[in-house]
Amino acid sequence: MTLAGMTEPYRRRWTALALLLAAVFMDMVDNQIVVIALPTIQRDLGAPPSALQWTATAYTLAFAVTLITGGRLGDRFGHRPVFVAGAAGFGVASLLAGCAPGTGVLLGSRVAQGVFAGLMVPQVLSFIRVEFPADEQGRAMGFYGMTFPIGGLAGPLLGGLLTQADLFGWGWRTVFLVNVPIALVVALAAARIMPAPRRDARAAVDLPGVALLAAALLAVLYPLVQGRELGWPLWTVGLVVAGIALLGVFALQQRRRSSALIGTEVFRDRAFSGGIAAILVVYCGMGAFFVLTLYLQDGLGYSPLKTAATMLPATAGIVLGNGLGMPLAPKLGRRLTLAGVTALLVATAAMLVVVAHAGPGLTPWHLALPVLVYGAGLGIAASSLMLATLSGAGEADAGAASGVVNTAVQLGLAAGPATIGTAFFGRLPGHGFASATQTGLLVGLGLFLVALPVCLLLPAGTRQPSAVADASAERHP
Repeated sequence: MTLAGMTEPYRRRWTALALLLAAVFMDMVDNQIVVIALPTIQRDLGAPPSALQWTATAYTLAFAVTLITGGRLGDRFGHRPVFVAGAAGFGVASLLAGCAPGTGVLLGSRVAQGVFAGLMVPQVLSFIRVEFPADEQGRAMGFYGMTFPIGGLAGPLLGGLLTQADLFGWGWRTVFLVNVPIALVVALAAARIMPAPRRDARAAVDLPGVALLAAALLAVLYPLVQGRELGWPLWTVGLVVAGIALLGVFALQQRRRSSALIGTEVFRDRAFSGGIAAILVVYCGMGAFFVLTLYLQDGLGYSPLKTAATMLPATAGIVLGNGLGMPLAPKLGRRLTLAGVTALLVATAAMLVVVAHAGPGLTPWHLALPVLVYGAGLGIAASSLMLATLSGAGEADAGAASGVVNTAVQLGLAAGPATIGTAFFGRLPGHGFASATQTGLLVGLGLFLVALPVCLLLPAGTRQPSAVADASAERHP
């Protein structure tokens, strides 16, 4: 029975959510942890630079192009079996990556990790959307929202610790093998604790739509991820344009399908379409944090561990921001999102001032307060944005909508380093790291300024899930 039917919510929902968030944390750590281990992998396997780069990139691309399909599979077959299959597959792929004898197997395993993560992650937002009552969704979304950045910050720190510890003489392989027992426990426990599957036969998987969407996202994402490294040759720009055109073709194809991969009517909802636009801009602006880490390591000579420690106040800020925002999100709606984006803007401006005035003498203490405020803004903005966006999708489209939201996050995270990183590296020759970092932070500042009016597209308050679910039921008779 659904929440719209006024039944009691699933009693073990918080325990199940803890398991789902453990999987999200594992995904985020794995996405970042490999960056620290890349030099060791190169020495051990004799990998060429291109293969080394693809070890990190292959995961991101496979994950991003699978998210929407993974969400729709959850709608079709139930969120529990799809999540369990994703977690188990992720564990097997991690085992293969950790035992890889060469770069070919390693790259294939990284693609498989990304695909199985794309099955796992959309089920979490769907679970929150379907199983939690309205007065608990803000809190649940807050826990989900802070899992992403905390996992992203923990990844480099854990990667450095595991690589340096060289447990059992396994070296870099431990950064993948550590996932295996976690994935196994999560898959087995989720099979027992998650509620029985709610299958929707109308949520058919549109295979032509899947292929078209995958091609479009790959055409957009590949240049965003690799373009800066390649120097933005003309073909990368052409590929982005082609990808956007393919997205238009995909939209037309979906309008003509009775069993669409993504119900196009959901984009007519102001909460959903406005929320997706805001997510893209906000997460793109977070590329300024990427530029700051480059400055600390390459410009000031910080070690990876010292850099991770410098960014540690962001974790405390995220927890603080979520603690403040979770109970207020359903009541304040876009006002809370605006407050979070404003905090991000202020923190980025403070980082810019600190970098300009501290110069080569910059210490972690100089950045402690701006990084803390940045984390608080992220904690407030991320959870409230996702809650407001998903309030525009009915229960029947919860999985597909979750996939779209997560895909928008990935597009923003890829576009941020691409745009802000390009400004940074364009300024670097002849001007130095400090000047280039200030340029990158200025671009991030500009993006957060753009995000403020975009957030006004969100509705003033978050609607009750039951009302949206009833509207969705009318669209899916």
